[in-house]
Amino acid sequence: MIIFLLIVLLIYGSINGYILWRGLQALSGSGPARLIFSLLFLGSVLAFPLGRILNVRLHSHLTEGLISLGSYHLALMLYLFLLLFIKDMIRLAGKLAGWPAAESGWLSVRHPASFLVIVGLSLLVMVAGHLNAINTRIKVLELNINKKVPAGSELRAVLISDIHLGIINRSGRLEKIVRQVNRLRPDVVFFAGDIVDEGVSLEEEEKMVGLLRKIEAPLGLYACPGNHEYYGGFERNISYLEKAGLKVLLDRAVRIEGWLYVIGRKDWAALRSGQKRLSLREIMDRDGVDLTWPVVVLDHQPLYLQEPAEAGVDLQLSGHTHAGQLFPLDIINRLVYEKNWGYLKKGPTHIYVSSGSGTWGPAVRTGSRSEIILLRLRFEGEGREK
Repeated sequence: MIIFLLIVLLIYGSINGYILWRGLQALSGSGPARLIFSLLFLGSVLAFPLGRILNVRLHSHLTEGLISLGSYHLALMLYLFLLLFIKDMIRLAGKLAGWPAAESGWLSVRHPASFLVIVGLSLLVMVAGHLNAINTRIKVLELNINKKVPAGSELRAVLISDIHLGIINRSGRLEKIVRQVNRLRPDVVFFAGDIVDEGVSLEEEEKMVGLLRKIEAPLGLYACPGNHEYYGGFERNISYLEKAGLKVLLDRAVRIEGWLYVIGRKDWAALRSGQKRLSLREIMDRDGVDLTWPVVVLDHQPLYLQEPAEAGVDLQLSGHTHAGQLFPLDIINRLVYEKNWGYLKKGPTHIYVSSGSGTWGPAVRTGSRSEIILLRLRFEGEGREK
């Protein structure tokens, strides 16, 4: 963990050092402008790590404000770095090609206007990404499951994942999500992990619990944990969710009478704390899952997608990836996961990976959209006696 943190700090410091260096070069002709830029930029750089360190011992509006400011700096940093790097690559290519203008005008490292344009564009991208992140879309997915159940021919289920409730995504954000969910009139709601991110004040936690309890779903609310439930204090986060009325399934299968089985899996982060993660077969055998009934699996990280297909699962619901969240990280995201976002049919199994209903870090999305999924599950096939 210490080595990992040192690597992260080295990368963070190097990127911000590069941006600061280019900013000081560009503003070299104006002492006051250089001073103002240096103070604002360094304050923004230090806000996130300082807020995190102080928040360990002291929860306050100050520490939460620092974390919030610092999280938005992460998005700003990304786009400042990308635009400055592109400019430097164009200038370098021009120099190698013998282009006389490569070291003058807008391409010069000492051209203040070009630097200020880059800052303005980065801020504009961040604002647009914030508006995109907070406007959650509703996506409807209709799936046919070749099994007939006695309770009816169609089930309306809602999928939510990756809200990351905490210092950034607070009760106001959750209230909007709850209103959207209730307008969909779901029979059941599935949570695919990372609902809780980190500790907040008791007052804010009570607000969030109260809001989650307002979700109206006659067949209940079912959840699996995500990696952030483990990072933020597992026992506390799970009790928080259970207090809100969610049935958190930890490598366990339960039956929604007349409809289907729901299996909730521990996240892979459980292995780091010495816990065992059972295979799907082990869970199904232990809990007596009858495969003549529909089976839905909640598994936060969309890894090893062949497993649910081989186990005869009808539907797996996952999250975790955020579909990249920030461009161009979404491109890398697609290379890491077999399915980083959207629908996949693997053998007999329907799989859906959600981009998430919230965000991690800054409430900014430039590589994906926030979403809530309405699943219209239609049951067909051989008849069953009631």
